[in-house]
Amino acid sequence: MDKTFDMFWETEVPENQLIISRTDLRGIITYVNETFAEISGYKPEELIGKPHNIIRHPDMPKSVFKELWETIKQGKTWQGYVKNLRKDRGYYWVHATISGVYKNGELVEFKSMRAPVPREKKKEMQDLYDRMREEEGGPVRVVMYLPKKVYDRLENLSKEMGISGEEVIEKLLENWQT
Repeated sequence: MDKTFDMFWETEVPENQLIISRTDLRGIITYVNETFAEISGYKPEELIGKPHNIIRHPDMPKSVFKELWETIKQGKTWQGYVKNLRKDRGYYWVHATISGVYKNGELVEFKSMRAPVPREKKKEMQDLYDRMREEEGGPVRVVMYLPKKVYDRLENLSKEMGISGEEVIEKLLENWQT
């Protein structure tokens, strides 16, 4: 079963550093700077050749990325706040500026520069994104405390069935309704 609580560990982006990456036109990473690798918890070679959404946090509403792609494909610059998922399942917030890179007037790739986000803005954006995800019918973040015995049973069922803890709960609820 996933270690859900790892998702609550935030990595702060240092004030004096930018996270930089480039992707091809399909969103496949072609370049990352050392700061990106360090903050995301990946080695550069683990990121190059992977889709940029490897770091997409489940708290992010789908509509944010739909707007992002629509904007940059029109040749415009997109700016916004993004919560990213680290390799260790922690997270980090950035203010991203994403735009096209042109050679001889032709769009050849996208570049992204990301900067730190103030604490109050993170809280504001988390609340907004939670509402947006709920309106989209997306996943809802739930934190609950279970007795250790119940947690162990859920973890064992997850392993036995070869599915996530969320899927075990979903199956239990489906069976309970019938």
